[in-house]
Amino acid sequence: MNMPALIETARALVADDKGILAMDESTPTCNKRFAKLGIPQAEEARRCYRQLLLTAPGLGESISGAILCDETIRQRTDEGTPFVTALDDAGIIPGIKVDAGAKDMAAHPGEKIAEGLDGLRDRLAAYVPLGARFAKWRAVIAVGAEIPSRGCVEANALTLARYAALCQEAGLVPIVEPEVLMEGAHTLERCREVTEHVLRTVFSQLYTQRVKLEGMLLKCNMVLPGLTCPTQEPAEEVADATVKCLLRTVPAAVPGITFLSGGQSAELASARLNAMNVRFKSRVPWALAFSFARAIQQPALEIWRGDASKVVAAQQALVHRARCNRAARRGEYTASMEGG
Repeated sequence: MNMPALIETARALVADDKGILAMDESTPTCNKRFAKLGIPQAEEARRCYRQLLLTAPGLGESISGAILCDETIRQRTDEGTPFVTALDDAGIIPGIKVDAGAKDMAAHPGEKIAEGLDGLRDRLAAYVPLGARFAKWRAVIAVGAEIPSRGCVEANALTLARYAALCQEAGLVPIVEPEVLMEGAHTLERCREVTEHVLRTVFSQLYTQRVKLEGMLLKCNMVLPGLTCPTQEPAEEVADATVKCLLRTVPAAVPGITFLSGGQSAELASARLNAMNVRFKSRVPWALAFSFARAIQQPALEIWRGDASKVVAAQQALVHRARCNRAARRGEYTASMEGG
């Protein structure tokens, strides 16, 4: 383990008010999004789309890292340049998703467990020569009348910690992603309660598994009311609830927190991130950054729709969203930036 190199990479991923582009959707998830827009669900279409993303001119001004999936890290541009090389040339650090997806958890109806630890050491060793410098593992926690259960939270926390330890052993910065899902009618206060419990459990396991906090990043949900909750608090209240929850649970040694968008609209995700940085940036020990997928990608995908003539317009929309989120990290995002 080269701890100085891990710390340097972790810090670089949240430096200069930049954030991480999550473009690691699994093939089934990507195909579902393509199907809704009439895009062919084929490997070449996925390659063309991801080429559009990672070759967007100016993307590196706002994006520090990009999370790839197994298919994407092995692909090349039309000119034959490996995608990883194209990212390096743009000043963007390549990363890799390594979990095998959330599966139904035995004896826990309605709950999921992230799988993929079997063989992970060997997979990580193979990704390093391909150019990956960090990795990501996502665990999902549903909220309901009687869930999450203790068994689900503890199992996912242990899995995240074992993954993180293996990453650091391999020389990769682990992004630890416990996501409390937005689906449901739960209140903001219920989300805060669950998120606090989940994060306490995760960091307890990270400590037990001897993960070096300075060489990792946390990727987590904002504290939000469920999508069908009748009360939807304004961005300022979301910011207060989220940061106060994090101050109670996340050690100061962690270099940064890269929020997921989790189904929020692009504009809402930016506004809420902005509110956090306006109110708390000078008062918290870690960077408040972003690692959005749909909240950066979706406008570009809807413009492109598989049409090569729309690549430039789609790339402009992508870079615009990235710039909006960099502005949000500075506390400078406004609704007027969305004009046109």
